[in-house]
Amino acid sequence: MSNAEKIEEILERYSYLGSDSLIPILQDIQNELGSLNEEAIVLVGRKLNMPTSKIYGLATFYNQFKFEAKGKNHICLCNGTSCRLKGAKWNMVYLEDNLKLKNGQTTRNGQFSLEVVTCMGACDHGPVISVNDEYYREVDPEKLKNILNDLTQE
Repeated sequence: MSNAEKIEEILERYSYLGSDSLIPILQDIQNELGSLNEEAIVLVGRKLNMPTSKIYGLATFYNQFKFEAKGKNHICLCNGTSCRLKGAKWNMVYLEDNLKLKNGQTTRNGQFSLEVVTCMGACDHGPVISVNDEYYREVDPEKLKNILNDLTQE
C-alpha cells in the first residue's frame, strides 16, 4: 500500500473533516508512516480544504510532530538539569562525533535517530538515555559506546 493510500485510509476514519480533526489526523499519519512529509501535508490540506502553510505551521509548532522518520534504534537523551549537571553533554558530544547525529536527525543508513528531551523523570540516575523505550542509567560516553555496539551486533 502506498503512503498516499495509507493517508487516504486514515482520512476516511474521520466522520467530521474540519480543523478540529487536524491534530488527531496528523498524529494518526505520523503513527502510520513514522513521520509527516510533504505528501501528507498536501493530501490533508486538500481533504480539509485548508492551506498547506497553515497545516505545516501547526505541525512545526508542536514538537510531537516529526518530519524525519525515526531510525531502527531511536535514542532519547535526557538533557534535564540533573542529567546535564551529571554529564549528559558528553553523551551528546559522543553521538555527534561518532554517529554525526544531532537532535531530531536520523543517520543516513536509518540505524539511529536522536531525540533530546527535557526530562525523563529519573533524575537520581542520570545521565539517562533510552533506546527503543529501554532505559539506561548513569550513562557516560564509554557506556554509551557499549550500548551502541550491542545494538549494531543484533
